[in-house]
Amino acid sequence: MLYLVTGASGFIGKRLVAALLARPGSRVAVILRNLGEKRQAALLGYWKMNGKADARRVTFIEGDLTQPGLGIDGATIAKFKGKVDHLFHLAAIYDLAADPKVVAQANVDGTRHVVQLAAAIGARRFHHVSSVAAAGLYDGVFREDMFDEAEKLDHPYFSSKHEAERIVRQDCTVPWRIYRPGLVVGDSRTGEMDKIDGPYYFFKLIQRMRSILPPWMPTIGFEGGRINLVPVDFVVAALDHIAHVEGEDGRCFHLTDPHPQRVGEIMGILSRAAHAPPPIVRINASLLNFIPRGVAMALMALTPVRRIRDAIVRDLGLPDGVLTYVNCPTRFDSRDAERVLRPAGIAVPAFPDYAWRLWDYWERHLDPDLFVDRSLNGRVAGRVVLITGGSAGIGKALAFKVAAAGARTIIVGRDAEKLDAACAEARSRGLEFVPYSADIANPAQCQELVERIRAEQPPVDILVNNAGRSIRRSIEDTYERFHDYERTMQLNYFGCLRMTLAFLPPMSQRRSGHVINVSSIGVLTNAPRFSAYVASKSALEAWTRCAASEFLDRGVQFTTVSLPLVRTAMTAPTRLYDQIPMLSAEEAADLLIDAIIRRPVRVATRTGVFGQVIHALLPRVAQIIMNTSFRMFPDSARHGAEGGTAPPTADQIAFAQLLRGIHL
Repeated sequence: MLYLVTGASGFIGKRLVAALLARPGSRVAVILRNLGEKRQAALLGYWKMNGKADARRVTFIEGDLTQPGLGIDGATIAKFKGKVDHLFHLAAIYDLAADPKVVAQANVDGTRHVVQLAAAIGARRFHHVSSVAAAGLYDGVFREDMFDEAEKLDHPYFSSKHEAERIVRQDCTVPWRIYRPGLVVGDSRTGEMDKIDGPYYFFKLIQRMRSILPPWMPTIGFEGGRINLVPVDFVVAALDHIAHVEGEDGRCFHLTDPHPQRVGEIMGILSRAAHAPPPIVRINASLLNFIPRGVAMALMALTPVRRIRDAIVRDLGLPDGVLTYVNCPTRFDSRDAERVLRPAGIAVPAFPDYAWRLWDYWERHLDPDLFVDRSLNGRVAGRVVLITGGSAGIGKALAFKVAAAGARTIIVGRDAEKLDAACAEARSRGLEFVPYSADIANPAQCQELVERIRAEQPPVDILVNNAGRSIRRSIEDTYERFHDYERTMQLNYFGCLRMTLAFLPPMSQRRSGHVINVSSIGVLTNAPRFSAYVASKSALEAWTRCAASEFLDRGVQFTTVSLPLVRTAMTAPTRLYDQIPMLSAEEAADLLIDAIIRRPVRVATRTGVFGQVIHALLPRVAQIIMNTSFRMFPDSARHGAEGGTAPPTADQIAFAQLLRGIHL
C-alpha cells in the first residue's frame, strides 16, 4: 500500500509516518519543502527507531504548499498517478502568533493545492487533518457533522482552518475524510513534545510559583472554559486506524477528549505534577466579560496598561492574544470517532495520568531558560563587581564565586587586616581581589572611598550592598538606647544609600547596571527583637522600590535579597542560634548569585514569602505567631553579662524548626 504524506516532518506527521511504515508491505512518499541530506537522514533515523523504515520504503519529494501542484514536476506526478492509496494532508501552520498572510498561504492556498494534486494523481482517498479551531469560538456543543455553524472566526488561524475544510468539502473530487484533533500535547507515554504551545505557555508561571511558595500553600488561580487536550500518541493511533476502516468517507471525526478539563482543573493538575502550590480558589475569567469591548480596547490603548500587559506576556513567553481563548465556550461531540475507535481499544487517556510526564519532559528539554546563558560566568565575566562587607562572611564567600567566574572583584571592609587576609586567601586559590578599606557608615570615609574607586577603577557594573549591622534587642530594652537605631540606620540605610547614589549615575548613563541590596527575612515577617535592624532594612527596601520604578527604562535593575538567618560573625553572639537551623555563608552567597544571574525584583525563601503573605492577608494571625516566638525565646545576654545560654526546650526546638530561617 502506498501513502503520500504532507507535513511528514511535523510533530504529528513524523509519528504518523512511523505508524504507517509499521504496516506490512507499506511504502510512504513524503513531500518536504526543503530537501537536504541531513534532514532526510534525520527523518529516516527517527522512523527506523519508531517503525520499520529503510531507504527502499521511503521516497522523498520536494514540494511547496504555496505553489500550484506544490511545484512538483510532471514526471513525478506521472510516476505516482493511479498508485497512491491514501494521501494524508497534515502540512499547515499551527501558530497563533504567525503572520496572517503566511497562515493563509499555507493553510488555505496550501490545502487547495494539495486537493488539486490528489485529483491529478488519482489518489483513492484523501485525509485532511484539520483542527477543532475550525469551529471558531462556537458557544455550545459542536458536533462532527457541523461546519457552517462555526462562530467567531476572527482570528486568522481559526478562519484559515475553517476555510481549508470548506475547500476539501466543496472541491475535493477524491473520497475524503476530515479529522479535527483537539489541542495536541506531548506523548502520554514519554511526554515528548517538539515545541511550546497550548497549555505549555503556562508552565513557566507554574514553575515560578513553585520557586517562591511551598507546595502545600493554597493559592488563587483563574477558571475558564474547557480546554480539549489530547496526547499525540492518541491522535496518531486514531488517524492510522480510522483511515483504514471502510465505509467512513465523507465524514468528519473529532479526535478529542469526551471529558475535557476546565482551565482551572488543568492548572491544578499541572501544579501538582510540578510539586507547585495548586490554585485552590479560582476566579472565573468570564467575570471580565461584563466590560464592553470598546472600553476594554480603550484601556489597552493606554500606555501604562499596554506596558504592563506586554511585560507580563513577554515574561511568560505568551503569544499575543492567547488569553482571549482561555474562556473557550465550545464543547466537542466525538461520538463518530468513538464508534470507530472503540472496537480497536483506542481511547484518550486521562489527563491526570500523564500530566507529570508532560511536565517532566518540558522541564528537561523545552524550558526556555535551558537555552539562555544562566551561568554566573556569562553574567559577570569581564565586568566590575563591587561588594561591601567583602572581607568576611557572606561578602567574602560571594567575592570568591564572582572572582572565579571572571569578574574584576572589588571588596570593601572596615578592617584592613581582614581585607589583607581575604586577598591572601584569594591569591592562594589563583584569584585576585581589589581591596579598599573604609567604614561606609562614616560619611567622610564613604565619600573618600567613592572618589578613590572612581579614579582608580573601571565603571562598576554590579554593586552589592552587603555590609550591615544587626542588633537583637527588644524595644523594652532600648528605651534608653536611641543610639541603637541611629547607628543601625547609619550603616544599613545611609551607608548603602551613599554607595548606590555614587555609582548610579554612570550606570544610568551607560543604560546598564545592577544594584543588589542585601535585606532580611525579618522585613517580610516583621520579626520581634529586631526593630532597629528591620526598620533600617525596610527603609532601604522602600528606597529601592522607588528607584527601581524611576530607572526601569534606563537599563538599571535593582534586586532585594531577603536572607534568612545565616551563621556568620554577626549572629555568633546569640548563643541561642547554636541550636537553630541556619544557612552557611556559602549558601547565602548562592542566593546572591541567583540574584546576579536572574536579576529578579526580589530573592526570598519560601518561608519568607509565606510570612509576607500571612502578614498581608491575616495580619492578626501573623502578630500572634511572632508574639509567641517573642515570648518563647529569651533576650540575648547583655554585654559583659551571662544569660541566654540555657539549653533550648522541646517547644523552642520545634518552633524554630517550624519557622526555619526567621529571626527569633
